[in-house]
Amino acid sequence: MSLSVAVLMDPIRSIKIAKDSTFAMLLEAQRRGHALFYMEQGDLALREGRAFARLRPLSVVEDPSGWFCLDDPQWRPLSDMNIVLARKDPPVDSQFIYDTMVLERAQREGTLVVNDPRSLRDCNEKLFALDFPQCIAPTIVARDASELKRFVAEHGEAVLKPLDGMGGRGIFRVRHGDSNLNSMLETLLDGARHFAIAQKYIPEITSGDKRILLIDGEPVPYALARIPQGDEFRGNLAAGGRGEGVPLSERDRWIAAQVAPELRRRGLRFVGLDVIGDYLTEINVTSPTCIRELDAQFGLNIAGMLFDAIEAQ
Repeated sequence: MSLSVAVLMDPIRSIKIAKDSTFAMLLEAQRRGHALFYMEQGDLALREGRAFARLRPLSVVEDPSGWFCLDDPQWRPLSDMNIVLARKDPPVDSQFIYDTMVLERAQREGTLVVNDPRSLRDCNEKLFALDFPQCIAPTIVARDASELKRFVAEHGEAVLKPLDGMGGRGIFRVRHGDSNLNSMLETLLDGARHFAIAQKYIPEITSGDKRILLIDGEPVPYALARIPQGDEFRGNLAAGGRGEGVPLSERDRWIAAQVAPELRRRGLRFVGLDVIGDYLTEINVTSPTCIRELDAQFGLNIAGMLFDAIEAQ
């Protein structure tokens, strides 16, 4: 059965197709005969309480010299779409929140939105992991610099992060007594106007920050270990990390099983868990990546697994 699939994403002209998970989803949807439509944040609207979007018919091709073609836009009710793939990258700012409110209207009108827009609002990728204390390393979230400094002193070494970053941006590794700690906290907290998160440093980062993908709560059997290179402590691919596929460990599967029921309850159909050593560090719900790397290394079709789950509903 042919379906209408709309995607909300960052500008498609700027993506790197060899690494882009949204592009993998679009290729798979097109292969199945579904009609594709494209929109960006500025294309959403509400008309008399109904969700509308300025939609452009889209076709895609695996060609780095020209990977998409867009036809003329047309304003249409989002209820005309069977599926909306909500794939806008962070930051989760006020405009992102408003997007989810429009998408929630479409959901009420019968469109399946992946991932659930309310959960995109509620499940901050750094804070959501704290719902599973049995899975995480010691962690604190605060605006107060003295609390964060106390945490660093208690654990000796920690990683500091903003709550709205991605790709490793704004992350600091710090030791107790580091003369740069005050400056780091000034940057992150901005005069107590922003929260920051501190996690106990996990030495196993040298073996990789594993990205585990879950579809309807079921883990893909392989993870992408993003291994720091040179003198860099961050494993993020955007920060120069090397991606190496690895089978899931028993601990990985245990963490996935702990998290899965809540993901299903919240309508989070496609999720990326970040695991370092034995610890869950983040739960990525907005636009998880690593499909293409795992597909290439293990001959998988993860986007196909996702569309099997979507079509089953």
